[in-house]
This record gives sequence, structure tokens and C-alpha cells, in this order.
Amino acid sequence: MTLELHDLCLTAPGAAAPLFAPLSLRIAPGEIACLTGPSGVGKSSLIAGIAGQLPRGFVLSGQVRLNGRDLLALPPERRGVGVIFQQALLFPHLSVGDNLAFGLSPEFRGRTARRAAVSEALERAGLPGYGARDPATLSGGQRARVALMRALLAQPGALLLDEPFAALDPALRAGMRDFVAEHLRAAAIPALLVSHDAQDAAVSRQSLAIAALGTGG
Repeated sequence: MTLELHDLCLTAPGAAAPLFAPLSLRIAPGEIACLTGPSGVGKSSLIAGIAGQLPRGFVLSGQVRLNGRDLLALPPERRGVGVIFQQALLFPHLSVGDNLAFGLSPEFRGRTARRAAVSEALERAGLPGYGARDPATLSGGQRARVALMRALLAQPGALLLDEPFAALDPALRAGMRDFVAEHLRAAAIPALLVSHDAQDAAVSRQSLAIAALGTGG
């Protein structure tokens, strides 16, 4: 699938001007596009708007198309996009394996198929045998890998990444960037990454720095 943004503008509540200039991008299957910009320019709100979770009072105009479908005309649950946040949000009351199982696409039918999918995801994350572990016992890098695998198990048409490496120790960031890029290429999923760290553009095939026009966000 291909993710396309056409003249996308985001306006904060009460603002007279959009937060940034109209944005147009075409992101091919397996490609990562990186948007960098300072805090307050609206990066996280843009991700929320594409996912259908725009904060109250914000206005998102333009088009977001996934494989030809206009996502902005659809409710969030029908958009087919996954989101990974700065903090790896794992359910604390579920084991690592159950966290992964929670994200499974309905296409994985039957207990055997679901267990096999979770086991394979743990192998791909470099965490074999971790299924019964409490998420609280994982390192930051391990939690980030589990969060990515859970998002991929949902078989999204596109993935949105909101500052996904910012909470990691500097020594872990380069490895995690490579891990994310490798798995997105393998799954042929287009991804939009937003960050304030210009080094995150290293994993992308196209990058764009956005500057503030309006205020807020």
C-alpha cells in the first residue's frame, strides 16, 4: 500500500494561520518518510489527525490517502493505520505474550495460529521465551521492540511513528532505528515518522523539516 498526503494543513484552536505550510508526501510500501521540526510545530497533532484522534478544536485539511482511500472521511477504526508513541505503551496487567496477542489481526484464527504468530513475533524481536514475562521487567529497548511487533501483528496498511526513539538511551537509538526500518521494509508497510531529532532522518528515504507558521500545537 502507498500512503499519500496532499496539501495537508493543521490549524490549532483559535489560530489564524496553519501550524506549518501545506504538506504533500508520497510514501511507498516499505518506505519511511521523516518529518522533523521543533516542539510546538504540530508533529504529534498531525499524527493524531491522520489516525483519527485529533485533539478537540484542531482542524486538519487536505487529503490523506492509503492505497487510494481517503482516510479523513473514515472513522478511526476503519483507517487501517497503526501508531507507535514515544513511550512504548504496553498493558501492565498483561504478559508480554498477551500484549502481542491483543494486537493480532482477525486474520489469525484459532488458538494454534495465534500462539504461533506471537511466538514468531518474539523471535523476530530477539525475545524468544519472553511471552510470560511482565512488561515491567523489560528494558526500554525491549519494550520498544514489543510495541513495534504488536503494531505489525495488527497488519496495518500504514504505520505512524510519533518520536518513537526519544525515550531511549542514546546508545540504543541507532540499533532501534535500524530494527524498525528493517521490519517495515520486510512487511512492505509505508511509515510516517515525526521527530525533533534530525538523526532520525537516517532511517528514511525522504525527509522534510517543517517550520512553524502559526502558534500552538
